[in-house]
Amino acid sequence: MLQVAAKKQREAFTLDAQFELPTPGVVALFGRSGCGKTTLVNVIAGLLDPDSGRVALDEDVLLDTARGVDMPPERRRIGYVFQDSRLFPHLKVAANLCYGLKRARAPAFVDLDLVADLLDLGPLMSRRTHELSGGERQRVAVGRALLSQPKLLLLDEPLASLDASRREEVLPYLETLRDKLAIPMVYVSHNFDEVLRLATHLVLMESGKTVAQGNLGDMSLHPRMRAIIGADAVGAIVDGRVLGTSASSGLIRVQVGDGELNVHCDGVAPGTKLRVQLLARDLIVATQPPQHLSVRNSLKGVVTSIADDVDDSNLIAIDIGGTLIMARVTRDATRELGLAPGLPVWALVKTASLRPHPI
Repeated sequence: MLQVAAKKQREAFTLDAQFELPTPGVVALFGRSGCGKTTLVNVIAGLLDPDSGRVALDEDVLLDTARGVDMPPERRRIGYVFQDSRLFPHLKVAANLCYGLKRARAPAFVDLDLVADLLDLGPLMSRRTHELSGGERQRVAVGRALLSQPKLLLLDEPLASLDASRREEVLPYLETLRDKLAIPMVYVSHNFDEVLRLATHLVLMESGKTVAQGNLGDMSLHPRMRAIIGADAVGAIVDGRVLGTSASSGLIRVQVGDGELNVHCDGVAPGTKLRVQLLARDLIVATQPPQHLSVRNSLKGVVTSIADDVDDSNLIAIDIGGTLIMARVTRDATRELGLAPGLPVWALVKTASLRPHPI
C-alpha cells in the first residue's frame, strides 16, 4: 500500500493532502491546474521537503517528519516521468535507456528487452532524441524510468505537451504497463479522458487539499467531480465483463450490474473486464418497457435519487443491480413521468455513445 500525507506552505499556497493507494494500481491525482498535484508528487519523490508529512510504500517508510526519517530521492526507488521527457540529447535512445539501468539500486525485475517490447522501442534504439516525435520521446522516458527498477512510478502530466493524435499513440502503452507490470503508479492529470482509461483509484484535489478519493466508479458520481469536469462529461463509469459476441450484430455483449450492453470493441475475449463510460446526457429514461426502437441498449433499474442540475434539468440516479448510472432529464420530464425514488425505469443508450476500454 502507498500512504501519503503532506503539508507545505509556499507563500499564499497551502498544501494539506493525504491519500492511500492499495497496490498495485494506478492512482490519478486529478484537479484543476494549480491545485497542488505536482507539489504533492514532488514531496513523494523527495524533490521537495514538506513542513510535515509521511510517505510509506508497503513496509518502506520513505518520509516521516515526526520520526526524522527523510530518505534521499536516489534511494527511494521511485521512477519519475515529467511532462517534458528530459532525455539526454547527446545520447541515442539505447544509451538513454541504459542510463536507467546504471542507476538501478535493486535487482532487475524488468530488463531492456522487456521494456523495449512493452513500449515498442526496438525500432528507435539507434536514433537521436531530436529525431523522435513527442510521443516517442515520452515512451523512451517511461522506459528509462522503468529500467531504474522502481517500486513506484510517478507520471506528472506525461501527455500534456502532446497533441490529441500523439496522446492517443502513447495511452495504449501506459495501459499495457498498468495491466502487465505489478508496479503502483501515481498519475497526475487534469485530462479526464486519460484518467478514465488508466486509473483504478482517483484522488480529487482542490486548492491544495484532497477533497475526495475512492475507486473510479464511485468518484465518477461525486458532486465535486461534476464541478470540475463540466456538465457534458458528467456520468457514470462502470466496470463490466465481456459475455461474448452477438452473432447477429457482431457487437460485444458486456454484463453491467444485472443488465447487458452491446458495444463496439475489437479484440476482446469472453471474461475480459471492460470499463464503460455512460454519459448522463446520452441516457434516455422510460417508465415502461421500451418497444420498437432503434436503440440497442436498455438497462432496467430503480430510481434511487433525483438532484437538481444545470439548465432546468435533473440528474436521475438509477440502480441497475448494485451499479449506479446517471441520466440527465428536464424537470418537465421528471414531473410528467412521475420520476421518484423507488420507481422502476429503463435507461436507454445508443451503442455509438458508449466508450469501452479494456482493463
